Formats: sequence, structure tokens, C-alpha cells
Amino acid sequence: MANIIAIVGRPNVGKSTLFNRLVGERDAIMDDQSGVTRDRHYGYAEWCGKFFTVIDTGGYVQGSDDVFERQIQEQVELAMEEASVIFFVVDAFVGLHHLDQEFANKLRKSKKPVFLIMNKADNFNRAQMAAEFYGFGMGDVFPISSQNGSGTGELLDEAIKHFPDAGVEDPDAGIPRIAILGRPNSGKSSFVNVLLGKTRSIVTDIAGTTRDAVDARYNTYGKEFILTDTAGLRKKPKVTEDIEFYSTMRSIKALENSDVCVIMIDAERGLEAQDMTIIGMAEEKRKGIVILVNKWDLIEKDTSTAKKFEDDIKEKIAPLTYIPIMFISVLNKQRVFQAVELIIKVYDNMNKKIPTSVLNDKMLPEIAKYPPPAMKGKYLNIKYITQLPTNSISFAFFCNLPQYIKDPYKGYLENKIRHHFDFDGVPINIICKAK
Repeated sequence: MANIIAIVGRPNVGKSTLFNRLVGERDAIMDDQSGVTRDRHYGYAEWCGKFFTVIDTGGYVQGSDDVFERQIQEQVELAMEEASVIFFVVDAFVGLHHLDQEFANKLRKSKKPVFLIMNKADNFNRAQMAAEFYGFGMGDVFPISSQNGSGTGELLDEAIKHFPDAGVEDPDAGIPRIAILGRPNSGKSSFVNVLLGKTRSIVTDIAGTTRDAVDARYNTYGKEFILTDTAGLRKKPKVTEDIEFYSTMRSIKALENSDVCVIMIDAERGLEAQDMTIIGMAEEKRKGIVILVNKWDLIEKDTSTAKKFEDDIKEKIAPLTYIPIMFISVLNKQRVFQAVELIIKVYDNMNKKIPTSVLNDKMLPEIAKYPPPAMKGKYLNIKYITQLPTNSISFAFFCNLPQYIKDPYKGYLENKIRHHFDFDGVPINIICKAK
């Protein structure tokens, strides 16, 4: 990605509002409270035939002892390293601020084009306040309003002159997406960071550290994926703050957009009701599902501990016993990369196509051994099976009286398909049709 704009500045100057304005949707969480954005957040935009990536960052504060602000500072610096153009945002309403001055001193050392943007210039009088920011010696000041979009056209006209080419409309198109989901503080961000080998998401012991759904490219075994680290999902009655509500919405959207959902469980807490709710949402959306039990290093174990733990989970999630379960420790990097192999296997299962001839050769003898029970004195005959060309795995069974084939027998058919063709982690649809 060559065409990249990083939006930087001190807290609460409207960086996320500008990000949403440029990408054309409410993708980043916005709130009057400062420090809402923590991780780097990416989106895609277009202006006058030029496609580019926009990075939203947290508020930059130097010399702070706050655990979040120190790590936010690192995220901002990484975004500036990636960027080809930097948007330095200041606040027209507040005017010149000492944090702006400190950050401007840092930006002067950058060899990349820096655009000084005075946000919240919603009227003529505020736009006139641009004069005081010329003292930074960073060239022209661009008065804009991220809220209503005024001035952003002129800003982008100048910014795209620094792009070397037209860019790519959607760099993520066609790349499989893996969403990492779970309750707060289960180790989702640590898992993503270990896989990437760098700090993509801020990690602390404080539950709720991740707020946005954070995407990252991941290459392994010759395949490319997009890993989405999400905010922890709690029960609805416990979600009282606006920020957490929007974080939850981003997590649910990430689930809906994913191909495979990885449900991260805290081994010390075990499978809880909210974990089962997340699994239920993933199954309802017909996603591939993997359960990872993290912090396994903290559990006192004997030879049967894992088996008992797995049996307990399967009993609670029944009848979704097709979901594979793996015990890992992100902290000790125990079975982390085996977990990746399992995730890839489930993704491959999501795209598996069984030839019709093979399907009938395996399934018709199973049906002959245990035919569907007669209903109302009528015998049910299944003559032919085929896999349907749908997004989720679906099989059509053609028979004389499809309305009489009940769920228990459909469960038998599903089990036999799984036995013969290995669809671990993948929901299967059984559809009975008239021949």
C-alpha cells in the first residue's frame, strides 16, 4: 500500500470524525470523551480517481505515565512510519495548545509531507483563527469541519498530489477474514500480536482495552488472511456506556463479515453463558467456528484434565459438537501455531466441494442401512444427493416425500456426512427436496 494517510494529533481534536468523513462511513468510534481511539484503525477511501488508505490513531501525549497513552504513542509512531502523507489535526475551538506545539516539534523532523489541519472550523470566525497556527512554520493551514465536510475537498486535492499512483480500490477484496471473539480479557489481542510478531493491538490487564475492531494482514503457509481483533463482548445488561455499546456493535459486525470465528475462552473461568451466546451468533450466521481455551498454563492438570474440560464444553454447546477445541497458552506460545493450522483447516472445510458421484457412493449405502422411518403408512425413499452451490455448506437430498423427513433423521444424515468427509468446525445445512 503506497497511498497512505495517517491522521495524527493530540486527544479529542476530531481525528476519528475526519477518518469517518474520508472513508464515507461511521467506521471509527466517536465520543466527546478523549482517548476513545487506542489502536491504529484502517479504512479505504477514494478521491478524484485516486484510491488510498486512511489510518486513524489515538491522541498523542508525550511524557505521560498513563499505561494507555504510552502505548497509544507507539501506535501513532508506527502509523507515521507507514504513511506517505500525514494529516496533523488541531482544534480551532480550543486554539493553540501546548500539546500541539510539542507534537509539531516532532513532526518537523519527519521527511514526509505534513498537512496542518485546523478542525472544527464550522463558521467564518473560527476559520479566521488559522493565523495563529502559521507560527508552527509548517506551511499552509487547512481550515475544515470534519462534522459537515467543509474544506475537506480542497485538503484532499492537495494530498493526492503526493500519491505515486492511482492505488487499489479495495486491497482486502477476496482475502479470507478471521474474527477473534470472546469475553473481555480472554487474550484476543495477545493472540493476534503473537501471530503477527509485533504489537498490532494494545494489550493490558485491564478488561476492555480493545475498543474498535482492528484488522491486520497475516501470511502463513502460503496463504493470506485478515485477522480481526475485536472488543470483548459482555452481556447486554452490563453494557452501560456508549463507547462499549459501539465497541460491541463493531465486534458483531466483524463476526458477520468473517469467514471463520475464533472464540477465545479464559481457562480459569471456563465456558460461560456469554461465550455460548457468541458461539450461537456465529452458528446462526453459518460461520466456521474454532474454540481456543487460552491461559491453559494457569490450570493445575493431570492426565484427564483436558478431556474432562473438553467434554464439559461439548456438553454445554450441544448439539454443536462439531466445533473443534484446542487448549493454548498465548503467554507461553503453547500450541499457538497449531491453532493457526486448525483455523486454516476449518476455513478449507468451509470451501470444500464434494463431487456428486462420491457423495452418492458414500451416503446411499448409509441411507439403505438406516432408511428414514415410514410416515402415515408411506415409505420414504431418498434417491439422490448433491452439494448446493451456496455460501454455507448445504446438501440437497431428493426424495419422494420430503415433508416427512424430520430433524432427528436429518441429524443422522449430517453425522454421516461429517464421518465420511470431515467438516470439522463447519455448520451443515440439510435440505430435503422433491425428486
